[in-house]
Formats: sequence, structure tokens, C-alpha cells
Amino acid sequence: MAATDDVTILIPGKLHPHAVGRISEAFNVVTAERADPTLLSDDERARIRGAAVMTRVDAAFIDALPNLEIVASFGVGYDHVDAKHAGSAGVMVTNTPDVLTEEVADTALGLLLNTVRELPKAEAWLRAGKWVKDGNYPLTRGTLRGRSVGIFGLGRIGQAIARRIEAFGLPISYHNRRPVEGVDYTYYPTLVDLARNVDTLVSIAPGGASTEKAINAEVLAALGSNGVFVNIGRGSTVDEDALAKALADGTIMAAGLDVFADEPNVPEGLLKAENASLLPHVGSATVHTRQAMADLVADNLFAWFERGEVMTPVAETRDVPLPTR
Repeated sequence: MAATDDVTILIPGKLHPHAVGRISEAFNVVTAERADPTLLSDDERARIRGAAVMTRVDAAFIDALPNLEIVASFGVGYDHVDAKHAGSAGVMVTNTPDVLTEEVADTALGLLLNTVRELPKAEAWLRAGKWVKDGNYPLTRGTLRGRSVGIFGLGRIGQAIARRIEAFGLPISYHNRRPVEGVDYTYYPTLVDLARNVDTLVSIAPGGASTEKAINAEVLAALGSNGVFVNIGRGSTVDEDALAKALADGTIMAAGLDVFADEPNVPEGLLKAENASLLPHVGSATVHTRQAMADLVADNLFAWFERGEVMTPVAETRDVPLPTR
């Protein structure tokens, strides 16, 4: 009998089909519409030892599963999981970093170019027959030439974005909680300082209480009227009302957004902004990368239950003891 045959894994809500397939082949699987303990029987709550999730998992849900050992989360961001509480309860949490780094960095540069050069609008101009009827698309005010770029969140993805920006010949600065060892980019101790010293701000910061609405009216004002803001990280890091106002009144020139605070709901003020390029959270959305993320979700569960190991623990649960198998 395989080591996983008697292990029950919960899949609440939606999960990538490839991950569902691999997990279902090896484990006993319980599904639920969402991570709500009232949707599970007493027997199911007692049997569940792991969970594979894309949905919110709060402290109450973790506590309702007495034999829960691991939560394998799909995505590099894991603010939808109360990882701090999980760690204190001895529950491992994993995410899916690295496999999506280059894809998201590619999207960030594409979004930056779309925002500055208005490429989606230019394509729409052509498709609407305006090139024939009205002539060339108007010259864009924006350009990457002569710009300086600040990165908020110089982790794996932030550094991959920085490498791409270097190839464009632009200077790079950044803000993190602390300086990053081994990089030569200019560090600013506050986000306002960073914004004041660049004209292009790219955010790849994680969600959570420490970054809630970090991109606020003060930061946007510091970025200035030639400023371009791109968010490829988490929508919760932006005061969206302040951003909509800054776009409307010319506090900044333009914005490119792939993420929003209440997805899939996009604030009307941003939808109306002609100087905003908006994407429906597609940073890692390719067949190739999403399958790799799904594999990592499953591989973390296999590593835990077959070998007593874990591949990609999140910071809050790195001290959770590994099981003896």
C-alpha cells in the first residue's frame, strides 16, 4: 500500500485541474464549495490531514480540522491563508514560488510597455479602421526613454523584473523592509523616498497588513505628473480611490494594473481612466506556468506524506517540525 493511500486531502473551492488530477490519483480527496467547516461532516473533519487551496483559509478553519498537517497553496502569494496562525498551530503552509517568476516578470514588462506606449489603444485604432480613415495613431506622450524605475518588493520576481529593465538601459532603485544583499541598485528606506526619486514605480509587493494601501496619495504625489505606476503584485497594496483620483487629476501620468483589491470587481474610477491599462490578473496565466504551479502544489503534498519533507515552506511555517515517516 502506498504511503498516501490512507491520507485524506481537502480541496475547498476551485483548484487547477492538473493538481486535482494528481492529488486524486494518490490520496483520498474530500471536496467542499469553500473552506467552511460547516460544509464538512465530523468524520471528514477528523480525517483531513492536508489541504490544497486557492481560496481563503482562516484561523477558525485551521482549528476546525484537528488532524490537519499541511496546507499547500496555489500561487506565490499566500495572504489568503492565515500562515502565522497555521505556524503557531504546527501546520505547515507551502506556496508555489520560482516556477512563475519569469512569467510574471515578462508580464510586468509587457504591462509597462502597454501603459507607456498605449499599445492596446493603438491596436484598437487599427482594428476599428481608424488608421485608414483618420491616419496614424497619435504620438504617445509616454516613453521609456529617459526614465528611472523604482521597484517596490525586490524579491525573486522583483529581481527578475529588474534584470529585464536593465536590458532597456534604465537605472533601477528599490524599497524593501531592508536592503537586499548582493544587488547594486539604489536602496531607499521608505516608499515615499523611492517614489520621489524615480518617475516609474513597479510594485511586486506581497499582500498583508504591513503593505495594506501602501501605495497611497502621498506616494503617488511623490511620483509626480510624469509618473507611471505598474502593479503586478497584490491589489490590496494600493489605495485604489487615491489612484483613480491621481489618474483623473494628473497627479501621475498613467498606470498599468494586473491586480485589484476585490477581484474580479474593478473600481469604476479605474475603469473610466483613459490613462490606465488594465489586465484581469494574468501575470502567470499561461498553460505552461500554471501547470508547473499545479505540479508544485501536488509535489509538496507528496514530499510531506511520503518522505517527511517539504519543498517550498512559507516563512511563517519554516520552523514547523517535519513529520517522521
